[in-house]
Amino acid sequence: MHNKIIPVMLLFVFTLSVHAQESDSIRTIELESVTVTSGSYKKSSTRASALSIEVAEKEFLKEHFTGNLTQTLEYLPGVRSMDIGSGFSKPMIRGMGFNRISVTENGIKQEGQQWGSDHGLEIDAFNIERVTVRKGPASLLYGSDAMGGVIEITQIPAPFENCIFGEAAVMAKSVNGTLSGSVMLGMKKNAWYIKLRYSEKQFGDYRIPTDTIVYLTQRIPIYGRKLKNTAGVERDVNLYSEYRKHRYYSNYAVSNTYQKAGFFPGAHGIPDISRVQDDGDSRNIELPYSTVNHLKATSRQKYTWDNLSASWDIGFQNNHREEWSKFHTHYNSQDPPENNPDKELEFSLNTFSSSIKLRSVSAGDFEYTAGWDAQYQQNRIDGYSFLLPEYDRFTTGVFALSTWRPSGQFSLSGGLRYDYGTIDISAYQDPYLEIYLQEMGYDNELIEQYQWRSYPVDRNFEDLSGSLGIVWNPSKVHLVKANIGHSFRLPGANELAANGIHHGTFRHEQGDPSLSSERGWQLDASYLYENKSISLSATTFFSWYNNYIYLKPTGEWSVLPHAGQIYRYTGAEAVFTGLELSFDANILPFFKYSLTGEYVYTYNMDEHTALSFSPPASLRNMVTFDFRKIQIFTELHSIASQNKVAKNESTTGGANLVNLGGSISLLIGNTNVDISLSLRNLFDTKYYNHLSFYRKVEIPEPGRNFQLLIKVPFKSKLK
Repeated sequence: MHNKIIPVMLLFVFTLSVHAQESDSIRTIELESVTVTSGSYKKSSTRASALSIEVAEKEFLKEHFTGNLTQTLEYLPGVRSMDIGSGFSKPMIRGMGFNRISVTENGIKQEGQQWGSDHGLEIDAFNIERVTVRKGPASLLYGSDAMGGVIEITQIPAPFENCIFGEAAVMAKSVNGTLSGSVMLGMKKNAWYIKLRYSEKQFGDYRIPTDTIVYLTQRIPIYGRKLKNTAGVERDVNLYSEYRKHRYYSNYAVSNTYQKAGFFPGAHGIPDISRVQDDGDSRNIELPYSTVNHLKATSRQKYTWDNLSASWDIGFQNNHREEWSKFHTHYNSQDPPENNPDKELEFSLNTFSSSIKLRSVSAGDFEYTAGWDAQYQQNRIDGYSFLLPEYDRFTTGVFALSTWRPSGQFSLSGGLRYDYGTIDISAYQDPYLEIYLQEMGYDNELIEQYQWRSYPVDRNFEDLSGSLGIVWNPSKVHLVKANIGHSFRLPGANELAANGIHHGTFRHEQGDPSLSSERGWQLDASYLYENKSISLSATTFFSWYNNYIYLKPTGEWSVLPHAGQIYRYTGAEAVFTGLELSFDANILPFFKYSLTGEYVYTYNMDEHTALSFSPPASLRNMVTFDFRKIQIFTELHSIASQNKVAKNESTTGGANLVNLGGSISLLIGNTNVDISLSLRNLFDTKYYNHLSFYRKVEIPEPGRNFQLLIKVPFKSKLK
C-alpha cells in the first residue's frame, strides 16, 4: 500500500502545476516579502547575539537540500555530519556532537538521538523552513546539553493575507534508488494559520566504490558494490497551527516520524560471509534491522504587554526504538523468549518538557530576560540482549540575562544560570552471563562483579554556568563579536551505566557510575565585513574542559563472548580550538564565488593524543552562475587527511570531491515549478568520512550520486 503513495505524489505535482490558481501580483508580492524578511532576520540574528551564529533560510535549504538535514547544514562553516549508516546522520559543531549539541524544534529540545550514538535526527527534512545554528557555549539559555552549540529549527512567519497555500515535492537519488515525496497544505484565515504535511522516503541498498571491507580482521565481499540490507523507509506526518489575536499568540504542533532501516549483516555480530550473499532484491529489509518511532507534541503560549512579554513552552515526546536480529546467544543456558524472540533491544523514552521565559525591554538602554525550565525523562527497556538500563531523569534550571545597548553600535550582554539534575538508574542482573562465567571457570569474585550488568545508580548534580559577550558595530560594513562562557553538562545514562555490545558502533561499551559533570570554559571571537559585493567572516575559538567525557579503549579484554576490548566512558582534561572562514564575492555579472573553510584541533591532555572523531580540516570552493530563474554551480570540496587520532583510532586519508548542479524555475500554467538537478562525487572517488561509524569497518562513503528535486508551490487568495 505504501509503495503507491509516492507515485500518487508525483501525479499530484503535475496536477497542481496545471490547475493551481495564483495571480502574478500575488506571486510578486510573496517573493519580495521573502527577500526582505530573509535578509533582515539573518542580519538581526547575527548582530543581536555575541555568539557566532549561522542562519539557513529557505533558499539556502532548497539550494543544498539532500533529504538529510545534517548533511544540508554541512555547507555552514563549523557544522559537520557524523554518518551512522543507512543515510542517517548526527550533527557536530566544532568537533562536538551527541549530547553536547541541542537540537530544538518550535522551542522544544528534540530527545532520543543524544544518548544513542547510532541514532539520527527524527525530523522531517521537507518540513524545515529556517535553521539557526548557535556555535559555542549556549548552556545559559538552552540548558546543560547545549555546551557545544544549538541547532534551532523554527517556522517562517505566516502570510499577511488570507489564503490557501501548499507545496508538493518529489526527490530521487541514484546512489541507493531513493524515491521520496512530500505534500503540504495550509491556510491563513484571519487569526488562524494552519498547515499539514505528509512525507515519505523509500530507499534501497547503498552503492559504495569498493568490492570488499574488513570486519574483525576478516575480509567481507561486497557483491555488486551494494551494501546488502541497508534499504529503508521513512514516513513523517506534521501538523502545525498558530493563533494570533492582539497581544496574545499561541502555536500547537504535533509530529510523528517512523523509520525502518536494515543493518549491513557483514558488520553485525560474528563475521559470516554467507550472510552477505546477494539475494537479488536491493529494496527488501531483512534481519537485522532497526525501527524508530518519534511522536512529539508541543505548544507555545505567549502574551505581550507594552515593555514585557511572557512565554510558556510545553512538550511531550515518545522515542521508541527497537533493534531486531535473529535470536542468537553466546550462552548455552539462554532460550529464546516466547514472545518476539528476535527482538534484540527495545528502548522507550518518554520526555516531558516545560520552559517559561520573561523578557523586558525598558525605555532606557537595558533588556532583561529570565527563565525557568524543567524536564523529566523515563526510559524503559526490553529484548533478549542488554545495552542500556531503565532510568528516570529529572533536570531543572533557572537563568537571567541582561543586555546593555548604550548606542546602536555597541552592546554588552551577560548572564548566569543554575542547574540541578538527578538520575535514578535501575540495576540489571544477567543470570545467563553468570552461568557462562561459571562454566568458563572464572573465580567467584569476578563472577559476582560481572553478573551485574548495571548497578543501581542514584546521583544528583548541580552547577553554575554563565557568559559575557560584546557586539561592536563600528560602521555598516564592520561587525566584531567576542564571547566568553562557562558551561557544564550532566553525564548521560549511557555514560553512567551502559554495559554491552553495541552493534551500532562495533564495540563493547561500558559506563562509569562515578563520573562527575563535564565543566569547561569557552572563548570565541569573530569579525564580519559585508558590503554590496563582498562578504567576509572569520571566527576563532578556544575551549578547555577539566572533565571531558569520552570512550576510552581500556586494553581490558571483555568477558562477554565475541566482544573484544572494553571501551569505557572516562573523564579527561581536554582542549578544543580552531578557525572558521567564509567568503562570498560577486566577481562578474551573474557570477558569484564562495569559499568556506574550517579547522578543528583537539587534544586529550591526559593521554597526549587527539580526541576520537575529531573532524579533519575542509575547504569548499564554489562558483555559481545566477541569471534570472536559472542557477548553475560547480564545487570543489577538499577534505584534509586526519592523522591526529586517539589511541586505537585509524587515520583517514584526504580527498578532493567535485560536485555539479543547477536549478531552474519554470512557469507552468500559473505556477512556478522549481527543478533542481545535482551530481555529487562526479569522479566516483573512493574516500572515507573520518566521522562515520562505518569507517571502522572500512566502508567508504557512497560514490557518484545523481539527485533530482522537483517542488511545486501554490497559493490562492481567500475572500
